[in-house]
Amino acid sequence: MVVLNHEEQYSIWFADRELPAGWTAEGTTGTKSECLAHIDTVWTDMRPLSLRQAMEHDAG
Repeated sequence: MVVLNHEEQYSIWFADRELPAGWTAEGTTGTKSECLAHIDTVWTDMRPLSLRQAMEHDAG
């Protein structure tokens, strides 16, 4: 399954295992290839959320 952390970073995790601290299920499940393909589609900005927010603040 696809998981997401507080910095809006994506990863994959085994659907039958407890999620590690700080990660939540994003809602997408499937094979490893399907999950990675989904991540390639949705994770278009690899910068952590805190960095994106700091850069927006500095630009404003």
